Amino acid sequence: MIGIGYRKDFAEEWYHQPELLNADFIEVAPENWMNVGGYWKKLLDEKLRYYPLFTHGLSLSIGSPDELDVEFLKKLKHFLNQTQAKFYSEHLSFAKCDNAHLYDLLPIPFTEDAVKHVSQKIKQIQDFLERPLVIEIVSYYSPLAAEMKEIEFINAVLSESNCLLLLDVNNVYVNSFNHRYDAKEFIQQLPKEKVAYIHMAGHLQIDDDLIIDTHGEPIIDPVYELFEFTLNWLQRPVPVLLERDFNIPEFQDLQKEINQLKYIFNKVLQKQKEYVA
Repeated sequence: MIGIGYRKDFAEEWYHQPELLNADFIEVAPENWMNVGGYWKKLLDEKLRYYPLFTHGLSLSIGSPDELDVEFLKKLKHFLNQTQAKFYSEHLSFAKCDNAHLYDLLPIPFTEDAVKHVSQKIKQIQDFLERPLVIEIVSYYSPLAAEMKEIEFINAVLSESNCLLLLDVNNVYVNSFNHRYDAKEFIQQLPKEKVAYIHMAGHLQIDDDLIIDTHGEPIIDPVYELFEFTLNWLQRPVPVLLERDFNIPEFQDLQKEINQLKYIFNKVLQKQKEYVA
């Protein structure tokens, strides 16, 4: 399954010409849609007649010191149930402090205290929503007071909270480039049974030693190669989403990226079937 991030930028055109884009599911940020009615809700509801829905949150801020926003969680739970969303994912980061939204996804310190804090919050969220939370490995540019390696921190949170993992292959590539580690070795240290689905996206290299995770550029060949490696490592098919948050290209260009992901996905799946046979 290869899906596409559903954006208002192209929602209207896709509604009137559904043949322009061939995907297997859609993903939305629930914050952008759960209070929407009228015309835009009509467009989303029409797509939900044909496509399963994945959701990828932006403002839960599981790493912040603030208490969980219960009113937000109530609205979120209603939206997830109403739309029959298959997954609810969020970022392993923090985005607000003292109820002030920072409008960015900031890294959490790689510490034992942070593991306990984040894991407790995830458990509360999962109990409230009555579904597993899928957390995403985020890109970051400077570690904060790290007491352990990034991979140790992520694995500790996954184990302690019993949540699932959204493996953003591009984020791993970006972090491995910026922080000088081997992306394949990093992925191989993750618990593959926890991977619920995969994100694929583009980035922008602005210097010889710095990549910015933009989600506004085409996927580059090394990230496709890491994607193929990841699928082989997983040894099972999982859904894959193409993210494009801004600088949205023409439908034909989006479809080319979807087709390339499908080609790699199907190639690996076929090889695995032949191996089993």
